[in-house]
Amino acid sequence: MGKKNVHGIRENLGFLLAKASQRWNELLYEGFCRANYPDVRPAYGSILIPLFEEDGLQMGELARRARLSKQTMTTLIKAMEQKGLVVRRRDPEDARAFRIYLTDRSRRFKAVAEEVLKELDERVKAQLTPKQVSVLKNSLKALLNLSR
Repeated sequence: MGKKNVHGIRENLGFLLAKASQRWNELLYEGFCRANYPDVRPAYGSILIPLFEEDGLQMGELARRARLSKQTMTTLIKAMEQKGLVVRRRDPEDARAFRIYLTDRSRRFKAVAEEVLKELDERVKAQLTPKQVSVLKNSLKALLNLSR
């Protein structure tokens, strides 16, 4: 009976999503290491991707686009500052706010991230049909907006 319950848990959507995400991040990190960026964690993508799209975002707007809490955001920004990936500057228009900017190092990393992501996309496309990829993308987008 216990084994049946464990199997049921392993088939749970949340478990599968978490494990797939974990594996994806492992593969991302391996790619970053091969490109000589072992200190860049996959979690930094939540910050870097919005900044690659628009540099110099206010912390609050960056948190919204990254879908991160203020506390998580602050922790990630501090770690990324220490690694020379971002800099925090006071907003010239609002002295209470900070804006986050990419560094030259993180701008160079953008090409690495794009190449590693492209490689992973190709690996997925080798495993799934085009229709499965499309359904997967649409499903994941829908889950991003799952209501409470």
